[in-house]
Amino acid sequence: MNRWQMLGFLLANLCGMTIVLVAVQFYTDVIPLFTKSDSFIKPGQVVITKHVGTARTLSGAAPVFQQQEIDELRRQPFVKNVGTFTPSHYGVYATIGSDDLGMEFSTDMFLEAIPDAFIDVDLSRWKYQSGSTVVPIILPRNYLNLYNFGFAASKGMPTISEDLIKLIKIRLMLYGSQGNRQVNGRVVAFSKRLNTILVPQTFMDEMNRSLSPDTVMPPSRLVVQLGTITDDRFVEYLNDHNYETEADDADAARTVSFVRIIAVIVMVIGLIISVLAFYLLLLSIFLLLQKHTEKIDNLLVLGYSPNEVARPYHWLAIGLNSVVLVASIVLASCSRQYYLPLFGDLYPKYEVSDFGPTILVGIILFILVAILNFTAIRRKILLIWNLQKDKKK
Repeated sequence: MNRWQMLGFLLANLCGMTIVLVAVQFYTDVIPLFTKSDSFIKPGQVVITKHVGTARTLSGAAPVFQQQEIDELRRQPFVKNVGTFTPSHYGVYATIGSDDLGMEFSTDMFLEAIPDAFIDVDLSRWKYQSGSTVVPIILPRNYLNLYNFGFAASKGMPTISEDLIKLIKIRLMLYGSQGNRQVNGRVVAFSKRLNTILVPQTFMDEMNRSLSPDTVMPPSRLVVQLGTITDDRFVEYLNDHNYETEADDADAARTVSFVRIIAVIVMVIGLIISVLAFYLLLLSIFLLLQKHTEKIDNLLVLGYSPNEVARPYHWLAIGLNSVVLVASIVLASCSRQYYLPLFGDLYPKYEVSDFGPTILVGIILFILVAILNFTAIRRKILLIWNLQKDKKK
């Protein structure tokens, strides 16, 4: 076999295989940037609301979800579970800080709750015992940022860290049609995705029953657990029903869909190059077999089996493809060193994905090519063998 033919096959197949593996690994590495959840809501879950437009405002219609809408959403094939945000049916007045800290301010606020199955914090810290005067709270992180970089900076007040605010008691005065109740809030986590103040579902249900049992408020927000946040059907459903997601989850899904399309296009290009390279190798081997048809025929006459005659050609194809597989895996691994630092800059908590899927894809392609080579070479040898038997007849 001509060395330049082998070199041409190696370079072409190496190019195609490397493109495929780099596309697979890049897609694997980039997906966590869009699907990574924050510290309080589980991955694969999104919060949806109804769009508040001018027509809804003028008509006075509240942006709430009716039970039939929740049931319809729950029946969708891409939805695993649906939970509702339970609002407080009572008033809430909060006092944060104390004279000892040199700061104290009070404000009206609100509370909401979602089922514990949708919470991704240590549930041992997210428990409320009936009748207790202490309730765990999850605060929005941007509330703390507004205080530190807005209110505190303009008033000359001290800034507060997340660790410090977890030590500060938040006094909550709850008042409804059936009386008042005072409890102390204890911050256990922060959320950067939701502009709400979360308390345990058990606490919310107890306070709603005891303080405002006659008030009924449909949920205005839903938390939805999806099979995958990048499902295109989810985005289509949101558009068809005029729903919105918080924290730009829908935009992330659209971006991932775009990345998926680009990755598929790149992989198809790589596969086309690999197929052409495979065809080049097969053509070269067939030319080599055709050139040595008489010698192969003589070997078969001497008693060599078709498998023994085909073995050197099999080893030639397997050896060349093995070199391509190893080299393409090395090149794909080296390419990650250029873009992974950029991902770390975009997302400081970024965790590097496993390289295993890329190696698996490379091995699968190697096995497929090996099977095709084995089958094609064996058929060619058997064709010569059958011709030799026909001559004997």
